[in-house]
Amino acid sequence: MGGAAGALLRVALARSYTSGTTSWPWVTFAVNMAGALVLGYAVTRLQERLPLSAYRRPLLGTGFCGALTTFSTMQLELLRMLDAHGYAATSIALGYACVQLASALVRRVRTIA
Repeated sequence: MGGAAGALLRVALARSYTSGTTSWPWVTFAVNMAGALVLGYAVTRLQERLPLSAYRRPLLGTGFCGALTTFSTMQLELLRMLDAHGYAATSIALGYACVQLASALVRRVRTIA
Protein backbone atom coordinates (compact mmCIF):
# COMPACT_ATOMS: atom_id res chain seq x y z
CA MET A 1 0.00 0.00 0.00
CA GLY A 2 2.74 2.46 0.92
CA GLY A 3 4.73 1.65 -2.21
CA ALA A 4 1.70 2.11 -4.44
CA ALA A 5 0.92 5.50 -2.89
CA GLY A 6 4.53 6.68 -3.17
CA ALA A 7 4.89 5.50 -6.77
CA LEU A 8 1.63 7.12 -7.86
CA LEU A 9 2.66 10.41 -6.28
CA ARG A 10 6.09 10.27 -7.91
CA VAL A 11 4.64 9.53 -11.36
CA ALA A 12 2.11 12.35 -11.02
CA LEU A 13 4.87 14.79 -10.11
CA ALA A 14 7.20 13.56 -12.87
CA ARG A 15 4.46 14.01 -15.47
CA SER A 16 3.70 17.51 -14.26
CA TYR A 17 7.11 18.81 -15.29
CA THR A 18 9.71 17.49 -17.70
CA SER A 19 13.20 18.83 -18.19
CA GLY A 20 15.88 18.44 -20.81
CA THR A 21 18.75 16.04 -20.42
CA THR A 22 21.25 18.74 -19.45
CA SER A 23 19.05 20.94 -17.27
CA TRP A 24 18.74 20.56 -13.51
CA PRO A 25 16.18 17.77 -12.79
CA TRP A 26 14.05 19.75 -10.31
CA VAL A 27 11.26 17.19 -9.92
CA THR A 28 13.63 14.33 -9.08
CA PHE A 29 15.58 16.58 -6.74
CA ALA A 30 12.46 17.85 -4.95
CA VAL A 31 10.96 14.38 -4.62
CA ASN A 32 14.20 12.99 -3.19
CA MET A 33 14.48 15.82 -0.65
CA ALA A 34 10.81 15.41 0.35
CA GLY A 35 11.38 11.67 0.69
CA ALA A 36 14.43 12.27 2.88
CA LEU A 37 12.38 14.56 5.12
CA VAL A 38 9.51 12.07 5.38
CA LEU A 39 11.92 9.19 6.01
CA GLY A 40 13.81 11.08 8.72
CA TYR A 41 10.57 12.10 10.40
CA ALA A 42 8.81 8.75 10.12
CA VAL A 43 11.69 6.54 11.23
CA THR A 44 12.57 8.76 14.18
CA ARG A 45 8.94 9.18 15.21
CA LEU A 46 8.15 5.48 14.90
CA GLN A 47 11.31 4.39 16.67
CA GLU A 48 11.40 6.92 19.49
CA ARG A 49 7.89 8.25 20.08
CA LEU A 50 5.29 5.62 19.20
CA PRO A 51 4.78 2.04 20.34
CA LEU A 52 6.69 -0.42 18.17
CA SER A 53 4.76 -1.81 15.23
CA ALA A 54 5.71 -4.48 12.71
CA TYR A 55 3.83 -2.67 9.93
CA ARG A 56 4.38 1.10 10.19
CA ARG A 57 8.08 1.23 9.33
CA PRO A 58 7.82 -1.01 6.25
CA LEU A 59 4.68 0.82 5.13
CA LEU A 60 6.18 4.30 5.42
CA GLY A 61 9.93 3.72 5.09
CA THR A 62 10.39 0.92 2.61
CA GLY A 63 7.04 1.26 0.89
CA PHE A 64 6.05 4.92 0.60
CA CYS A 65 9.49 6.54 0.77
CA GLY A 66 11.14 3.81 -1.26
CA ALA A 67 8.67 4.26 -4.11
CA LEU A 68 8.39 8.04 -3.79
CA THR A 69 12.10 8.75 -3.94
CA THR A 70 13.73 8.24 -7.26
CA PHE A 71 17.30 7.45 -6.38
CA SER A 72 17.57 5.15 -9.41
CA THR A 73 16.43 8.04 -11.60
CA MET A 74 18.94 10.25 -9.81
CA GLN A 75 21.70 7.83 -10.82
CA LEU A 76 20.70 8.01 -14.49
CA GLU A 77 20.47 11.80 -14.38
CA LEU A 78 23.79 11.91 -12.59
CA LEU A 79 25.46 10.03 -15.42
CA ARG A 80 24.03 12.55 -17.87
CA MET A 81 25.12 15.50 -15.77
CA LEU A 82 28.33 14.10 -14.32
CA ASP A 83 30.26 17.34 -14.35
CA ALA A 84 27.35 19.74 -14.58
CA HIS A 85 25.59 21.81 -11.94
CA GLY A 86 26.91 20.05 -8.79
CA TYR A 87 23.85 17.78 -8.78
CA ALA A 88 25.42 14.82 -6.97
CA ALA A 89 27.02 16.77 -4.15
CA THR A 90 23.94 18.93 -3.63
CA SER A 91 21.57 15.95 -3.64
CA ILE A 92 23.62 13.96 -1.17
CA ALA A 93 24.39 16.86 1.17
CA LEU A 94 20.87 18.30 1.21
CA GLY A 95 19.28 14.83 1.48
CA TYR A 96 21.38 14.09 4.55
CA ALA A 97 20.51 17.51 5.99
CA CYS A 98 16.79 16.80 5.44
CA VAL A 99 17.00 13.53 7.37
CA GLN A 100 18.89 15.23 10.20
CA LEU A 101 16.42 18.14 10.33
CA ALA A 102 13.36 15.90 10.42
CA SER A 103 14.89 13.69 13.13
CA ALA A 104 15.82 16.75 15.21
CA LEU A 105 12.30 18.15 14.89
CA VAL A 106 10.76 14.89 16.08
CA ARG A 107 13.10 14.78 19.05
CA ARG A 108 12.30 18.39 20.04
CA VAL A 109 8.52 17.91 20.07
CA ARG A 110 7.22 17.27 23.55
CA THR A 111 4.12 15.17 23.90
CA ILE A 112 1.43 16.29 26.32
CA ALA A 113 0.44 13.44 28.56
